[in-house]
Amino acid sequence: MLYGRGTEQDRIEQLLARAREGMSGALLIHGEAGIGKTALLGYAVEAYGAGAGGAGAGGADGGGRVLRTVGIESEMELPFGGLHQLLRPVSHHFDELPTPQAAALKAALGLTGEPVRDRFTVGAAVLAALTAAAGGGTMLCVVDDAQWLDQASLDALTFAARRLHTEGVVILFAVRDGAQGGRITGLPTLRIAGLDAAAVDALLTDRIAGLSPYARGRIVEQAQGNPLALIELPTALTAEQHAGRPNPVTLPPGLASPAGRIQESFQEQIRRLPETTRAMLLVAAADDTGGLDLVLRASARFGATPEDLEPAERATLVILTEHALAFRHPLIRSATYQDAALARRLAAHRALADALDGATAADGAADRRAWHLSAATTGTDEAVADEMAGVARRAGGRQGTAAASAAYERAAQLTADPARRARFLAAAAITSAEAGQFHRTAGLSDRINALALDPATLADFARVRAVVELDRGTPGEATRILLACADRIGPTGDLPVVLAEAVQTAHSAGDPDLLAEVESRIPAAAPGYTLTRALAEALALSPDATQARPEPARPDATVPDGSGPVGTGPYETGSEDVAFAERATAGVLAQLLADHVTAYETAAAHVRECRALDVVGWLHTALHQLAEAQLALGRFREARAAAEEGLGVAEEFGRHHRGTYLRATLATLAALRGDQDACAAFAGAALERADGHGIALAAAHAQRALGLLELGLGQAESALAYLEAASARVGQPALAAWAAPDLVEAAVRAGQPDRAAEPLARLADWAAVARHPTATALLRRCQALTGPDDQAERHFSEALALHDEAQLPFERARTELLYGEWLRRERRRTDARRTLRAALETFEELGAEPWAARARTELQATGEQVSGNEATNVPLRRLSPQEREVVRLAAAGATNREIGTTLFLSPRTVGHHLYRAFPKLGITSRTELPGLLDRADDAED
Repeated sequence: MLYGRGTEQDRIEQLLARAREGMSGALLIHGEAGIGKTALLGYAVEAYGAGAGGAGAGGADGGGRVLRTVGIESEMELPFGGLHQLLRPVSHHFDELPTPQAAALKAALGLTGEPVRDRFTVGAAVLAALTAAAGGGTMLCVVDDAQWLDQASLDALTFAARRLHTEGVVILFAVRDGAQGGRITGLPTLRIAGLDAAAVDALLTDRIAGLSPYARGRIVEQAQGNPLALIELPTALTAEQHAGRPNPVTLPPGLASPAGRIQESFQEQIRRLPETTRAMLLVAAADDTGGLDLVLRASARFGATPEDLEPAERATLVILTEHALAFRHPLIRSATYQDAALARRLAAHRALADALDGATAADGAADRRAWHLSAATTGTDEAVADEMAGVARRAGGRQGTAAASAAYERAAQLTADPARRARFLAAAAITSAEAGQFHRTAGLSDRINALALDPATLADFARVRAVVELDRGTPGEATRILLACADRIGPTGDLPVVLAEAVQTAHSAGDPDLLAEVESRIPAAAPGYTLTRALAEALALSPDATQARPEPARPDATVPDGSGPVGTGPYETGSEDVAFAERATAGVLAQLLADHVTAYETAAAHVRECRALDVVGWLHTALHQLAEAQLALGRFREARAAAEEGLGVAEEFGRHHRGTYLRATLATLAALRGDQDACAAFAGAALERADGHGIALAAAHAQRALGLLELGLGQAESALAYLEAASARVGQPALAAWAAPDLVEAAVRAGQPDRAAEPLARLADWAAVARHPTATALLRRCQALTGPDDQAERHFSEALALHDEAQLPFERARTELLYGEWLRRERRRTDARRTLRAALETFEELGAEPWAARARTELQATGEQVSGNEATNVPLRRLSPQEREVVRLAAAGATNREIGTTLFLSPRTVGHHLYRAFPKLGITSRTELPGLLDRADDAED
C-alpha cells in the first residue's frame, strides 16, 4: 500500500491508459534515496497488470508484457548489461527486425562475435524490438536505479524513449537524485517529494508499533517525510529508546539527509551480525550480480557456508532464492561495503576474482574478473593493466564506449610505464568523447604526456580534443590544437585528415590569419591534400581554387558491403573516416564555389553513407550540408526537414557546435517563409551560443537570417544593419562575399548606394574565382542595381539567362522581382507585369510569403488586380516535415519497416504518420502516392 501518493499514481495511470489507446509515453521518476520510487514502479506494474486483464509480467506476445531491468552500481562499466537484462525475455523477436538493426542489437548484447558499428543503430533497434514485442498490444518497461545503469544501455533506452509515439509502449525510469552515474535528459519528469503529515501519521500507525510519543516525534523530525526512513530508523532503536527513556534516538552527527540516516541505520543492523555473515554480505556487496553460486564460492575463502546467510535473511537485509541473492534495498549494499575496512574490501574483490578464474569473455565473466582484480590491486601491476586493456577493447568493439573509457583509465593507473600510461589515457580520452562524456575527456586530456604518444595515436587524440573544443570551447582553439599536432607528427599518413579538419575549424572561426597558418602547413604538391588545399584557396579567393572543383557523387551510388565510401573522384580512399572528412570538405568547397547542385549531390551521398554504414558521428554534419544545399536550390520544405533532423541528432549527442549552425539554417528558412517568431527564436539561440564560443561563421549566418527577414518585409534600413553586421563577423574574403548580394540590394533600397560599393567589389572577386553561372548571375543583378540605368536592362537580362543554367528558383525570382520593379519605374507596365507574375508564382510555390507580398504590391502598382495566394495548391505543404519524409519514402515503394529503419522510427509510428497524412492529401491508399507526388513535384518545378 502506498501512502500519500495519489497525484503520482494518477500520473502513472494516465500514461497506462494512453498506452491502451495505442499511444506511447515515457516518464523519469526521481527523488532522494528511500523516497518511494521503487514502490511507485511496483504500483505501475500492478496497475498495468490489472488494466491488461491480469496479463502482468508474463503476458502473451499480443500485449500486457512487463520488462524490467535494475541498474547495479558494480556493473556500471559492463556495456549493455542493463539492456541485456531488459530484453532477454523478448530476444526471440530480434529476427523480426530489419537486418542491420537485428545484427547491431545481437552484437551489443554479446549474442554474436561481431562488433557494433554505431550506438545510434542500437538505440533504433531497441525501439524496433520493443515495438515488435508489443505486437500491436501494450508493453510496460520498468528501469529502476537508472543512475547505475551502464552508459551504453542508458543511451540506447533513452534514445528509444524519446522516439516513442504510437507503439503502445510505456517506459518508466527511476533515478536517485545526487547519485553518481548517467544522466537522462529530454523526458518528462516526476519529482517525488517527502510525505505530508497525514501520510506520515498513517504510515507509522499502520507499520510501526510501540513507539513512545517522544521517539515518534524524533523519528518524524529526522525522516523528513522519507518513507524508508520512517520504516527503517525505528529498527535501529533499542527497547528503551522505543519506550522513550533517556537518549531515545541517537543518530550520528553530520548526517543531514534522510538517506544518510537510513544508511547508518542499516550499518547498525549489519554490525550486530556474526563475522562470517558480514563477510558473505561484503562479498555480495562487492559483486552484486545476484549470482548466489559466485557469492558462496568466493565466501568459502573466508570459511563461510550457506548457513551463515541465515542471520542476514532473518533480519530481512537480503532476499534469497535458489540461484540469487539480492539486497532488499540498494542502501543496504552501500552500507555493507562502506562500513568495511579497506583491507576487507580488497580481500573480497580478490576472492571474487579467484572464484571467476578461468572465465571467458563470451558471457562477460572475464571482464568482471578483470575489474575485481583491478579493485584488489593498490599499486601498479602490468598483468592486471593488460587485463583491463582487454576489457576496454571488448567494450569498445560493442560500442560500450563509456565502459571502454573507464577500463582504459584504470589500465593507465595500473601501469608503471610512462609510454603505456600515455597511450591508455589517450584511449580513455578518445572513447570518453565518443561516449559524449566531454567533461571526462577534458580531465583525461590534462593528464596525458603527449610527448610519449606515437604519431597515429597523437593524431587521433588531437582530433578528439578538437571535437571537444568545438562543442565546449571555440573553433579557433580547436584549430590551434590541430596545428600543434600537425607540427608534431610531420608528413605522416595522418597529416592530411588533421589539416583537413583544421581548415574546417578555421573556416568556422572566420579568422583569415588562422586560415593562413593552416594553409602554410599544407604541402604544395603532395598527393592527399587536393581538396584541403582547394578549400583554403577558395576561402581566400585564390584563382587556383577551382582547379580541384569536386565532382558530384553518383546519385545511384550504394554501399554494398560497408567496405568503403560512396562516390567518385576525390572520395576514392580506403579509410572510412578519412572518406567522411573528405566528403564534408568537398561539400563545403562546392558551396563556396556556388556549385549548389554538386553540393546537394555530395551531401545527399554523404547522408546515404551515414545511414547505410550507421555512422551517426557524421550524420548531423551531412544533414546540415544537405539542408544548406536544398535551401540554395529552393527546396525549402526538404531543407527544413533535413535541418530539423540534423538538429535532433546534434542535440541527442551534445554536438552543440553543429547545432548552432543548424539553428541558423532554420532561422534562414523561417525568414524566407515570413515566420518572424521562429526566425527570431532560432537566430537568437544561434547567436547566444556563437557569441559565447567564437563561432563567427554561425553568428554571421544567424544575422544574415535576420537581415533576410527584414529585407523580405521591405525594411531595408534594418536589413542593411543586420547584413553589414553579418559580413563584419568573418574576415575571410569568400565568406564576406557570401552575403554581398543581400547587402547590395539592402543598401540600394535604403537609399544609400555608397554602402553597396564594397560588397559589390567582393562579389566581383568571388564571381571571378567561382566561375559559375550562379555567382555571375548574382553579380549581374547587383550591377543592374548599382550601375547606370542605360546598362541595367542588359545586366538583368544576362542575370536571368545565367539563372536558367543555375537551377536556383528563389534567386531567379528575386532577380525577376527587382527587374520588374525597374521596368515599372521605366513605365513599361506590360513587361513589368509579365516579369512580376513569374516572380510571384515562384515565391508562392516556394512558400516565401514576404517576397510574394512584395511581388503582389509591385503588380498592383502596375494596375493589375491581384488576389491572395495564386500558387498551385501543392498538397505536400499541408504535411508536417516528418509526415512529408514518410510520404516521400512510401511513394518510392518503401515499406513501413524500411521507412522506420531510415528515419529511426518504429513501423507503427510510420503507419500513424501515413494515417494522418492521407486525409490531408485527399487520398485513401498509398498506391495513390506516386501519382500525387509527381503532380506536386511538377507544380513545384
